[in-house]
Amino acid sequence: MEYRQMGHSGLKVSVLSLGTGTFGGGNEFFRAWGQTDVNEAKRLIDICLDAGVNLFDTADIYSYGLSEEILGKAVEGKRNDLLISTKTTFRFGKGPNDAGSSRYHILKSCEASLRRLGTDYIDIYHMHGFDWQTPIDETIETLDGLVRAGKVRYIACSNFSGWHLMKSIAISERYGWARYAAHQVYYSLIGREYEWELMPLGIDQKVGALVWSPLGWGRLTGKIRRGQPRPAVSRLPKTADIGPPVADEYLHKVVDAIDEVAKETGKSVPQIAVNWLLQRPTVSSVILGARNEEQLRQNLASAGWNLTAEQIAKLDAASETVLAYPYWHQRQFKERNPPPVVEAGGK
Repeated sequence: MEYRQMGHSGLKVSVLSLGTGTFGGGNEFFRAWGQTDVNEAKRLIDICLDAGVNLFDTADIYSYGLSEEILGKAVEGKRNDLLISTKTTFRFGKGPNDAGSSRYHILKSCEASLRRLGTDYIDIYHMHGFDWQTPIDETIETLDGLVRAGKVRYIACSNFSGWHLMKSIAISERYGWARYAAHQVYYSLIGREYEWELMPLGIDQKVGALVWSPLGWGRLTGKIRRGQPRPAVSRLPKTADIGPPVADEYLHKVVDAIDEVAKETGKSVPQIAVNWLLQRPTVSSVILGARNEEQLRQNLASAGWNLTAEQIAKLDAASETVLAYPYWHQRQFKERNPPPVVEAGGK
């Protein structure tokens, strides 16, 4: 297993990590992801640890706290051998202050997550989304206090826009407060918007990417192809409306290219999709989900080898899309605005 530094920090994370959104199945939405119980979670975590995975990601809203509870029970006796990442910001309760990134909600949420996880510290604590109504300095100062108190080791954000992240970093630097070391982002072969602004920001400010949904919300499993019926077991039917939108023809075009590379490498569609991500700039870790042991072992085989430059170029070409403004305009001035992958020496 390869380990990379997480952004502008000294923390090293495995390039593959386990997402625990499948733990619990506490409501209809998360049951579509999976219903892993404590015993199965222990088995999956043992497999990950044996493979060298050291990062396990959850969130307070995953099955309304049940994912954190199961993860906490599953890592009993192993807490010092791994890193736990969790999140807050989204609504957790019915009160007017039970959502957002205010001092009130962060402190309440952190204490509740610590209890559910059965630990006295969180390795990486994310703001799960941006809260426009709370002053950014209130959010960062509160997080800095948690770091100084030893309840949180590193802070991170998720699903921020470029200005959300840059303003947060500027405030951290102005006051000498803890700084976002990582940004948990959606990025996949069928969702490359991360490259437009957030990747250049990550390169410039040394913010590591922790990639969620690397298989495009379950579309790059190898079970969805042109002219074939959709798989019987999938999160898509019940969750597609709130996931990243992907046009069928675009998906089929990308999968066709992946299939060509699969024939050349002997690897599966998911393994190729994840390996492509591992060779992109700023990526610290790719968060994998797994419904069962077999799926987990297959996903873990995405690391330890590399696609060739020619294979990456083929995938890049198939997945290229029309950029939104001002990015298409900036690409016309490549002399001074080179694409971030090229800028960072990517293939």
